[in-house]
Amino acid sequence: MLLLWIILVLLISLLLFVLSGILGALGVGGGGVLIIYLVVFMNLDQVTAQGINLLFFLPCGLVAIIIHAIKKRIRWATVLPCVIGGAVGVLIGTWLLNYIGSTLLRYIFAAGLILLGIKELVLSFKKSGKEKTSEK
Repeated sequence: MLLLWIILVLLISLLLFVLSGILGALGVGGGGVLIIYLVVFMNLDQVTAQGINLLFFLPCGLVAIIIHAIKKRIRWATVLPCVIGGAVGVLIGTWLLNYIGSTLLRYIFAAGLILLGIKELVLSFKKSGKEKTSEK
């Protein structure tokens, strides 16, 4: 029975890792899925889960960059300001981690996910409303 449980956990983990990779390649934040899984189901603290997520993202991001570059879907002139802003954000975020606990970080992360979910719901209703009016 224990072996069956271990196999089930490994299969679910593999499925979620693949899903996170797919979502990351699509640019829609597969890390959110991975962090939630690691914190809720693997019982890791938020900071550790985010560190694992960063390492998970490196090969996924590299593969996605190569594919998007081959298909000429990257505006390289836009990349530099994004990279600079992201690097500054990482420095600030890493510094802030020294002053806020893992619990507060979990609340901030949860609030961000809720706000993102609400935004996506509102946008989807706006889009479906526009589609209905254009059909008339």
